[in-house]
Amino acid sequence: MKNLKITAIALALGLAFSAGAMAESMTKNQYKSHLKSIKSEYKVDKAGCDAFAGNVKDICVAEAVGKQNVAEAELEANYKPSAKTRYDANVAKASASYSVAIEKCDDKAGNEKDVCVKEAKAAKVHQIADAKTQMKYKKANAEAKETSGDAQAVANEKSGDANAKAAETKADVRKDATIEKHNADYAVAKEKCDALAGGTKDKCISDAKLRFGQ
Repeated sequence: MKNLKITAIALALGLAFSAGAMAESMTKNQYKSHLKSIKSEYKVDKAGCDAFAGNVKDICVAEAVGKQNVAEAELEANYKPSAKTRYDANVAKASASYSVAIEKCDDKAGNEKDVCVKEAKAAKVHQIADAKTQMKYKKANAEAKETSGDAQAVANEKSGDANAKAAETKADVRKDATIEKHNADYAVAKEKCDALAGGTKDKCISDAKLRFGQ
C-alpha cells in the first residue's frame, strides 16, 4: 500500500527534480530525455498497480496517470516558461488530485459518497481559480510593466494609467475567483444537508445559502 500514498504535495511537485537547473537553459535533446524518463517511470508505476485489485487498483492507476501528467506539465513549464505553461502545470496538479480523490470516493456510498465527490470538485475549483488568478496577475503585471516602460519615453502619467489598469484587472480576477470558490463550497454545504430531513434540513439549506450568499 506504500505505493498508493502519493500525497497532494508529491503530485504538486511532479518531476520538480532539477527544476532550477532545467529553468536555466534546457536544450531540445534534454527536454526529450526528461520526457522519455517520465514516460518510462509511468510504465513502471502503472505496472506496479497490477499487484492490486478493485478500487485499490483504480486509485493506484489514477495516481500513476496523475503523476505523469503533472511531471509532463512541469517539464513543459520549465522548458518554455510562461504564465500559460505555469497555469497548465497548476491545472494538471488540480486534475491529478481530483482524479485520485474521485476514485477514493468510490469506497463510500450514499450521501457520504455524494459529499466526497462535491468536496473533490470544490477542491479542484479552488485550485484552478487560484491558478487563473496567478496567470492573470502575471499577465497584468507584464502588460503594465511594458506599457509603463514605453510610456515613460513619452509621458510619465501614462505609467500611472497602466498601473491603474493592472490594479483594476487584478480586482476583477479576485472577484471572479471568489465567486467560483463560493459556488463550489455552497454545493458541498448543500450536499451535506441532504443527509438531514424535515425542518433540520430546511434550516441547514437556509444557513448554507446565507453563509455563501446564494
